[in-house]
Amino acid sequence: MKIVVLKFGGTSVGSTDRIKKVSKIIISYVQKKYKVIVVSSAMSGVTNDLVKKSKKISNEFVSDEYDVLVSAGEQMSCSLIAGRLNHLGYKSRSWLGWQIPILTEGKHSSSRIQKIYKKNIIKYLKLGGIPIVAGFQGINSENRITTVGRGGTDASAIMLARFFRAEKCIIYTDVDGVYTSDPNTIKKAKKIKVISYEEMLEMASSGAKVMQPHSIQDARLNRINIEVKSSFKKSLGTLITKRKNIFSSKIIRGISFTKNDAKVTLIGVKDKPGIAAAIFEPLYKNSINVDMVVQNISPNGKETDLTFTIKSENLNKTQKLLKKSKKISFRKIIVDSKVSKVSIIGVGMITTPGVTYRMFNALAKKNINIIVISTSEIKISVLVNRKNLNKAIIALHKEFNLEK
Repeated sequence: MKIVVLKFGGTSVGSTDRIKKVSKIIISYVQKKYKVIVVSSAMSGVTNDLVKKSKKISNEFVSDEYDVLVSAGEQMSCSLIAGRLNHLGYKSRSWLGWQIPILTEGKHSSSRIQKIYKKNIIKYLKLGGIPIVAGFQGINSENRITTVGRGGTDASAIMLARFFRAEKCIIYTDVDGVYTSDPNTIKKAKKIKVISYEEMLEMASSGAKVMQPHSIQDARLNRINIEVKSSFKKSLGTLITKRKNIFSSKIIRGISFTKNDAKVTLIGVKDKPGIAAAIFEPLYKNSINVDMVVQNISPNGKETDLTFTIKSENLNKTQKLLKKSKKISFRKIIVDSKVSKVSIIGVGMITTPGVTYRMFNALAKKNINIIVISTSEIKISVLVNRKNLNKAIIALHKEFNLEK
């Protein structure tokens, strides 16, 4: 059975007119003799509206009911797509996570898909049906609805491709591929034809919003090739695949950035074994993600200053948790909510000397001060003042010849 998984994002199904266009895309694959499994996000804005409603009800909305609420948007879009396909003479129906079922484990709002039962969908495909599967959701061992994190429809599509051994997994969105940087910020940004899982994972985790990071990791672990294409125009997209399939002379493949960062510095922390774990324990327990971390030991070896970054929306909560913690002591806490992270990414830097110098020198020429530095094998990230963000992105894009 030749199966293709097609995922449509919120903007692709954002109106009834767009759903009509999406239905034509689905039919085009049926006409190519594929058995098509469709995965849909909620219509754009619907999930955000549901989140706002939950906050008006309670500042601490119960987590399992929150998942029931925010998963409702996908039910609506799936029904509309199936309804349109039936109108056009094709056999189709919507499938919610519990109806397949898609089994998950982990906390509500951040569960991971563990198993997808295939029997009912396979039977439906053989009967000529087009299943429209609600992304972003599943059920846990207690038969409660769970969600797999914002943007989780990507993860749903990739795991469906894995379990059904699909020939293709195509992510339809409002952009026609992955670009060297955000084309809304860099007018000369270029579309990348082929990119490795590793590079795409680093770009997504560093701010690129094309795909959810853990869905790329799922694709990498299961060796599922992903195509990112536009649902608004016919053009070649970007293929996300394994590194050995890529032939490129570019040292750096892309530049990612985030705008909503905050820096937290604890001054005069008593330096002893386990202190870092004690600092980050309350943040972990409250699902606050920590990104860049820098530690400076004092000359006498008795104290340390610890700096880390978080998302701006978590700043007030983080300060309260740290001040309330009885496991740590420090002289003072300094915060800065006006910082942004810029990252250069590329597997080419593994074997190319001088990349760090070129990055720092390009920023220095524009009088951009680097606040924090973080590196991995294929990524260098720096924290800069938010007012310098666009200037930094443009300088680095030019330095590494990404405009060509």
